[in-house]
Amino acid sequence: MWQPAQLPSIAAQLKQRGLELDPSRLTDLTGPTMGAVVSIGGCTASFVSPEALVVTNHHCAYGAIQYNSTAEKNLIKDGFLARSQAEELPGDPNQRVYVTDEIRDITAEITGKLDPKLGGIERYNAIDKAQKAAVAKCEKPGVRCDVYNFHGGYSFQLVRQREIKDVRLVYAPPSAIGKFGGDVDNWMWPRHTGDFSFLRAYVAKDGSSKPYSKDNVPFKPKHFLPVNAQGLEPGDFVMVAGYPGRTNRYRLAEETRDAIDWQYPTNIGWYTEILALIGAAGGKDPAVAVKYANAVASYNNYLKNFRGQLEGLAKAHAVDVKTAKETALLQWLAAQGGETARLADDITALRGVLAQQRALRDRDLVLGYLNRIGLYNSAYNIYRTSIERTKPDLQREQGYQARDEIKLEGNLRQLERRMDAGVDQQLFLHFLRGYVKLPAGQRVAALDTWLGAAASDDAALVQKVAALYAGSKLTDVNERLTWFKAKRSEIEASGDEGLKLMVALMPDLLQIENARKQRSGDELRLRPRFMQAMIAYNESLQQPVYPDANSSLRVTFGQVQGIRKDGVEFTPFTSGDGIVAKTTGADPFDTPAKEYQALVARDYGSYASAKSGQLPVNFLADLDITGGNSGSPALDAQGRLVGLAFDGNWDSVSADWIFEPKLTRSIQVDVRYMLWIMDKIDGAQNLLKEMGVAR
Repeated sequence: MWQPAQLPSIAAQLKQRGLELDPSRLTDLTGPTMGAVVSIGGCTASFVSPEALVVTNHHCAYGAIQYNSTAEKNLIKDGFLARSQAEELPGDPNQRVYVTDEIRDITAEITGKLDPKLGGIERYNAIDKAQKAAVAKCEKPGVRCDVYNFHGGYSFQLVRQREIKDVRLVYAPPSAIGKFGGDVDNWMWPRHTGDFSFLRAYVAKDGSSKPYSKDNVPFKPKHFLPVNAQGLEPGDFVMVAGYPGRTNRYRLAEETRDAIDWQYPTNIGWYTEILALIGAAGGKDPAVAVKYANAVASYNNYLKNFRGQLEGLAKAHAVDVKTAKETALLQWLAAQGGETARLADDITALRGVLAQQRALRDRDLVLGYLNRIGLYNSAYNIYRTSIERTKPDLQREQGYQARDEIKLEGNLRQLERRMDAGVDQQLFLHFLRGYVKLPAGQRVAALDTWLGAAASDDAALVQKVAALYAGSKLTDVNERLTWFKAKRSEIEASGDEGLKLMVALMPDLLQIENARKQRSGDELRLRPRFMQAMIAYNESLQQPVYPDANSSLRVTFGQVQGIRKDGVEFTPFTSGDGIVAKTTGADPFDTPAKEYQALVARDYGSYASAKSGQLPVNFLADLDITGGNSGSPALDAQGRLVGLAFDGNWDSVSADWIFEPKLTRSIQVDVRYMLWIMDKIDGAQNLLKEMGVAR
């Protein structure tokens, strides 16, 4: 996962693998290739027309599809196509397109003048203050700036992005195409999923970034990706540019063990219970099923991911591998002597900080789940924002500054279509049942006081939660938006039970937050020392050093190739014949009749592979991707669009911790299948023409 600025240093390798572009072109974030690659918050996308048409995965546009769906008009099931810009639908209030135009190292500004020995909350606050100052200096209307932490705080980089606030849904195939195979096929190969959709970015007539308005016009990107409608063949060069979310390749062995023994199993249990609860409610009421469709898709994806992580980490003997690496590192440090050898002491101290975090992990996990509850989260954000507004902006908590208020308000607004009060109440009750099982040392005094007898009596707990929801109007969007504008004193005087609960809890929650900052500050001193040692050690072995994924722009490259596993050879392409073979007529293998008939007739038009004569659907490549890369453009040797990354094979799941090139593959939807669906099945000729590939 190379940063664009690193690519010239590996130019020979890029050329050897087949890149025809000058590698330095990929360092120009405003240039023809990278200038077309955008973030949409949690996923990647790219401009593919001069009218700001944006292509991404179906599952990345799922939120916009769900937001515009009802039980009576279910766009998730039926799909959607705007045949003109006037028919395009607004995304949810927080839908964004971010166009990166600068990445700049500012480590000296953030930590250059800090006392190396400074730790705890003093270090945390000093770094926080410096980050906010850098952001404030950088930002202006329509420009979003953020400071990214690399190598655990070893370096900091400022990322400047054009923020587009009006993003509309243009086209999404029905879920029987966009989600073909569903959770059964998720992370699996062979795969036959049409995981693509289109959005469009809009701005005001003067070019400024404005929220949705009928008067807004399509953004005019400086660059957009040309489409290679001929696609790729086995062995061809391919690269992916995108915004991978998070990897853990430089984590300590004990952190890996914690993930295996506690993190993944615990979350698997919670997610299974959450899905069962939502599924039961959705089975009784189609409107509930639509409201929670996006959440259910996300939970299911993570649930399977966590199971894959456990299986993959066990097969890779990940703890043993990392333990051996750390042992070799410590031996190497000792051999260096001097200041380098003393890095080992900081690694030991880092283990102590991790032990402190481990002691409170069950409490922190439950509090995290409570904060996913619509009523609880709304009350928290309303009251916390009112507290932060009493401070100068640069002293406000990150996430609650003036720059964040539009997003906070958007969160409150979109719950109207993503929360059901009855389900929310059931989930709150469920998480509280988990909370009351915590040991005394991990309990929150104010929450225990609010619970009273309900902390030890389940019947009383049910009544307590029911009374909370009966006495709060925060399940109503207008009430939430009204209270969001209220002063702190007004909220503290409120008789709303949801707000009263949060007013009571906030002092303890802030105390917990400050203790977390204390530990984070210590980690921000010690983790960079560990990474300093690890980077030096890897360089001594002439091994590549690139930062763990952190949602910043990266490039990965390789070739279209299959995989040999357990004595079985898997070819790199799937075809339309595979869809026919998998079709059962029942979800998740219910191919639309029109598509099925065209595939049976092999009516591929000009979209078949020139070599195989088949209609390519998905393909494998030895690319290094993870969550956040979803929707990333797969590019050929000349930087043309040939597909979209959307998943990895089962063996790639644990690559977040240990990357094994022989087994790790990314899965892309082939551009030829995308174009075939648009042309032959859904009749999206208007979009094909706009992209310059009309037949």
